[in-house]
Amino acid sequence: MTIQYSIIVPVFNRPQEIQELLESLTKQTFNDFEVIIVEDGSEFDAKEIVASFEDQLNIRYFFKTNTGAGQSRNYGMERARGDYFLILDSDVIVPEGYVAAIHKRLTAEYTDAFGGPDAAHPSFTFLQKAIDYSMTAMLTTGGIRGNKKAKNKFQPRSFNLGISKKAFEKTKGFSKMKIGEDIDLSFRLWDLGFETQLIEEAYVFHKRRSTLKQFYKQTNNFGYARPFLNKKFPKTAKITYWFPTVFILLFLISVLGYAVGATFLISCFGVYFCVLFIDCMFKYKNVIVATLSCVTTLVQFAGYGIGFLKAQFGLPQ
Repeated sequence: MTIQYSIIVPVFNRPQEIQELLESLTKQTFNDFEVIIVEDGSEFDAKEIVASFEDQLNIRYFFKTNTGAGQSRNYGMERARGDYFLILDSDVIVPEGYVAAIHKRLTAEYTDAFGGPDAAHPSFTFLQKAIDYSMTAMLTTGGIRGNKKAKNKFQPRSFNLGISKKAFEKTKGFSKMKIGEDIDLSFRLWDLGFETQLIEEAYVFHKRRSTLKQFYKQTNNFGYARPFLNKKFPKTAKITYWFPTVFILLFLISVLGYAVGATFLISCFGVYFCVLFIDCMFKYKNVIVATLSCVTTLVQFAGYGIGFLKAQFGLPQ
């Protein structure tokens, strides 16, 4: 099967990040692809950085007014020359075999869309590694984005997503939603009969957010988007989406209970965070990362749970 790939990257005021991503793309073992950088109305643009890679990559640069990441991805796909689009966030680094892994899977088991996982690069800070753990560990809400083995069940995320030109033209790409637009796209793909899959080998190193405040805001947006998606696609709504809200409410109740001498509930949370700490220690073998993972997981639950609750009751974000 012959597949022509176009890598689409929206950028907004992150010139240094795009340099790291482009450097990693120059090292791909499979290099038959074009790169399209879409500058989304940035004040600090990456034009010069992109130009410095013109002799190493088949790359094109576009500058447009600010409309958000989703519409910028659409802008890039509309101008792409390939027939399969690989969507990446500007804050990722790809390993050398990234495109090769995608090509190997799609030529053997083709689907019109796919998603890949993320991981923490050894160079990431302790906090970034802890955030990565919270977002991907099975002991948290992270990493559970649908059935990993069954087709038509995995929900790709926009930091590492592939979609065929055919599927893009049918769906019209990302909606105008500012948050949750990748989940919205997955649901519309399924409604139109397209299949999705997880390509586990096509992972990226995802920096995510570098402070707890930024991480809280990100997860809060994720939670805020979910009730709107549930309303738009009622068949996809699940009781488990309430879990982070219930978790954080019970945690607050446990703290209040402890203040008046009731220790059972807070002891349960203590056991949970001990298990979390041990699991993170096995993964990273670093006590600082493991300790921070307890903090980042609490921030994750709080951000998502409070955002979900606000949207559920019609409160402004």
